[in-house]
Amino acid sequence: MKEYRRMDLKKLRTYSIKKRPSKTQIKNLGKPLGYEDDVLDFLENLPKCLRADDFKRLLNSLVKAKRTGKPIIFMFGAHVIKCGLSPVLIDLMRNGFISLLATNGAGAIHDLEIAWWGKTSEEVERSIQDGSFGMAKETAEIFNQISAFAQRENIGLGEAVGKRIWELKAKYRKHSLLANAFKLRIPLTVHVAFGTDIVHQHPNFDPSSTGAATHVDFRILANEVSRLNNGGVVLHFGSAVILPEVFLKALSVARNIKGRVEDFTTANFDMIQHYRPNLNVVSRPTQKTGQGFSFSGHHEIMLPLLAWALKAMGQHLQRIHPALRS
Repeated sequence: MKEYRRMDLKKLRTYSIKKRPSKTQIKNLGKPLGYEDDVLDFLENLPKCLRADDFKRLLNSLVKAKRTGKPIIFMFGAHVIKCGLSPVLIDLMRNGFISLLATNGAGAIHDLEIAWWGKTSEEVERSIQDGSFGMAKETAEIFNQISAFAQRENIGLGEAVGKRIWELKAKYRKHSLLANAFKLRIPLTVHVAFGTDIVHQHPNFDPSSTGAATHVDFRILANEVSRLNNGGVVLHFGSAVILPEVFLKALSVARNIKGRVEDFTTANFDMIQHYRPNLNVVSRPTQKTGQGFSFSGHHEIMLPLLAWALKAMGQHLQRIHPALRS
């Protein structure tokens, strides 16, 4: 049989590694931390590459936005509430690192249940078997009454939920994200998709009042999005579809009415990276100017780390590594 032809490797042209550009160098390696080190030491000693650099760039953008009065919009899915992160967000609000929060209907429902009863989130795998999933009467009664209240007062659904939790002195209101947002006069908008929330299946659900209230919230969000130009920041945690879609429409409205809304920063945090957040939050809004980042990790770890770093940077700018300074 005829022998197959082989490449003659002796003809290869080589070069010296001393002349080759290399992406990883000793100066960029990470450094171990000691017991006495804090979060700023942690940031300074991260490897200078990939997502570590992105994280520091995002932190820098957030600190600059706070210092210059630019919007910092925090969008989140219900899992953030279920993971017990409301106190972290309340602290960020109190420290001026959030100008508007946006969530879906489930986020508001979980927050309301925590405010009134100190607990939330049922075992869906069990309750879906016998049809009891989502049938808690008190949750639906209160939430749907608040929707009607919001329509009567011509206010957004998020403001209405926070206002009623606060004014009716719900037992655990100090843990409520919506109540604290109302108290601090920071907008928290709720964006409902009909049929997705447990309160929609109850006989006292009024789609007209809920629809009117959530549409007010869309307009509030669009107005804040219009202010992102030249330095604002949008953070997104854990909504696979609804909030990325709402944000993109709000951005289109803002650009249509206000004109240029460019050169801002977006970041998507999630346990796994989904199509819509990366397209509608990270890439499409920043494709001409600005910057977009994606980070993978569990909310109950990533959000406290982000908040811890932000507070430290805000209080100790003089200690920040030059790469983190504005």
